[in-house]
Amino acid sequence: MRLFRYTMAALGFVSLTAAALFLKLCFDIDRQGRMDQAQPADAIVILGAQVLPNGQAGPDLEARTAHAISLYQAGLAPRIICAGGVKGERSSAAAVAGNLASSLGVPQEAIFLADGSWKTQEDAVQTAAVMAQHGWQTAIVVSHPLHVYRAKLFFEHEGIVAYTSPTTTDVDGVAQPWRAYYTLREGAGVLWPYLEQMGFPSHWTARLQKLVYEHR
Repeated sequence: MRLFRYTMAALGFVSLTAAALFLKLCFDIDRQGRMDQAQPADAIVILGAQVLPNGQAGPDLEARTAHAISLYQAGLAPRIICAGGVKGERSSAAAVAGNLASSLGVPQEAIFLADGSWKTQEDAVQTAAVMAQHGWQTAIVVSHPLHVYRAKLFFEHEGIVAYTSPTTTDVDGVAQPWRAYYTLREGAGVLWPYLEQMGFPSHWTARLQKLVYEHR
């Protein structure tokens, strides 16, 4: 009986510690989204987001592109890299963001595509490949405020010096239940790659991936 109590106490302690660490992660995600680290860099990266059925940028992708253009016009980087979507497709997030940037005055020669990805981790890999071809090392990563923490982790894992610059999306204007949901979802998105590396069953991590990316 005593061993059972000790075991239950240990499990309770581990569970509480894990919950506390996850809440700390969610706090860090929220805090990172309130910080603009934009500074001179080799490139500005627009992370992919929804493209509408008519081929136009969705609200989030439009906001990311507009913010990246403002950074480009401010002279913080001489080029923009657009990420996301099926490689070579005109309706990929990268192509749509690139066309939008071009229509708003960014020279075509200053726009690069890093398509061939559908999730943030792959965005980082594809962007790193483009940057490596040109010897670029630093990037301002533009995305939704609650997404930049996860993006920074993945980009730094690829050896890129990443400065995050969130869009001007009003996170405080999001209803608290939805804001909590999106923050928890981002926390799951941070954790699942590490769970895979630790050997957790793929169907567990697949559920986390679906949770994070079904409303990318």
